[in-house]
Amino acid sequence: MKASAFVYPWDVVGDPDAARRIADLGVQQVTLASAYHSTRALTPRHPRHRIVTARHAAVLYPPDPERWAGRPLRPYRQSWVEGADPYGEAARALADAGLEVHSWVVLAHNSRLGDEHPHTSVRNAYGDHYPWAPCIARPEVRSYVVDLAAEAAVRPGTRGTELESCGWYGVAHLHAHDKIGGVPLGGAAQYLMSLCFCDSCHAGYASLGADPEELRRAVLRALRPVWTGEVTQGGGDRAAEWAEVEKLLGTDHAATFAAWRDRVAAELQRDAVAAVRAAAGGPFQVLLHADPAPHRFGANVGVDPAGILRHADGVVLPCTGSNAARADVLTPFVPHKTERTTLAANFTVVTGMGGSPATLEADATHAAGLGADEIRLYHAGLASDADLAAVRTALQRLS
Repeated sequence: MKASAFVYPWDVVGDPDAARRIADLGVQQVTLASAYHSTRALTPRHPRHRIVTARHAAVLYPPDPERWAGRPLRPYRQSWVEGADPYGEAARALADAGLEVHSWVVLAHNSRLGDEHPHTSVRNAYGDHYPWAPCIARPEVRSYVVDLAAEAAVRPGTRGTELESCGWYGVAHLHAHDKIGGVPLGGAAQYLMSLCFCDSCHAGYASLGADPEELRRAVLRALRPVWTGEVTQGGGDRAAEWAEVEKLLGTDHAATFAAWRDRVAAELQRDAVAAVRAAAGGPFQVLLHADPAPHRFGANVGVDPAGILRHADGVVLPCTGSNAARADVLTPFVPHKTERTTLAANFTVVTGMGGSPATLEADATHAAGLGADEIRLYHAGLASDADLAAVRTALQRLS
C-alpha cells in the first residue's frame, strides 16, 4: 500500500538530513505544502529553529506576476522560510532522496484575504463575517481559487496534487485564543451557522425560487433553541446531522440550501480539477481532501462521492479513529471506484494531536479492507521521534 507523508517546506529547507529521514520512514511519496494557511508549527528536529510562525495564508513559491497582475484577490507571499522558492528547494531535496513529490494546496481558507477584502467572506444569518472563509459563490473568489489551484498544484518536479478546502468553509475554525465553546455546537448547528447570506448567495437562493430573507429568518428561528439550551445535539453521525438540519429548518428550506451549496461546490471542484489538468498538460494525479456528507465543510469538504470521482482522480479521507468511523467515511466512495481512482486513508500520526501511530498497522489494514489503496500520514514534520519510530515499524510490517 503506497504511503505518503505530509511535509512543510520549512521542515526540509535548512535541514540537510530531513529528506533522507523522511524517506527512511518507508514512505514512497511526500505531500508538500505549496499554498498554506496561517499556522504556528513545531519543528522538533530542525538544526536552526524549533517554531515556525506562518503569520498569514501564503504561497511557498514565487507566484506568477502576469497571472495576478491587476487582480485585487491574489496569493500572498511568505517571509518566514528563507529563499525565493522554499517549495522548489524542498521538492528537489525530497526527490533526490528518492521520494515522489505531490503538492498540497489549501484553497478556500485565508484569513488575511477576508480581513483585507471583507465582502468576499461568508456572512452568516446574523450578519457576522468569517474572514477565514471566502464565499465560493462569489465570482471573484471562484476565479481566484481556480487560478490558485492551477498555479500552486503544478510546480516543477511535482507529479500530482492534493487540494484541501476546495469547497465551502464555515464557522468551525482553529483560531488563536478561541472563545466560542460556551454553547456546544453540534454538526447541525455548525451547518446553520455556516450558511452564507452575502449578496451572491442571496441571488442564488432567489434563482431557485426561494425568498432569501425568509430563509435567513428560518435559520434564526432554527438556532434559537440552540442558544437557549432546548436543543442538545450530538456529533459525528453524518446522517443524524442532516436529519437534525431538516428538523430545525424544515425539509423545504433545507433542500433549498443544499441545492444551492452543492451546485456551487461541485462547479468549483470541477473547474479547479480541470484547471490543474490544463496547467499540467500531461499525466498528473489530482486528489481532493473530502468528506462523503455534502453538507459538511472545512478542510475536508463535503462532496457527492459519485460526482467527485467523475472529475478528480480520487479523494483523501479522514480515517483517524474507530473502525466504525473509518467505515462511515470510506464506504460511500467504494461503489464509485474505478481502476484509475485512488481512495487514500489519512491518519494522524502525531500523538499530541490526537493521532495513534501505535495502531497504524491495524488501522491501515482495516482501511485497505474497506477499499482504501493508499495511506496518508499527518505529519512527518510535526511528529515526535517516538511517533516516527512507530510509523517506521508499522510501514515495515505493512510492506
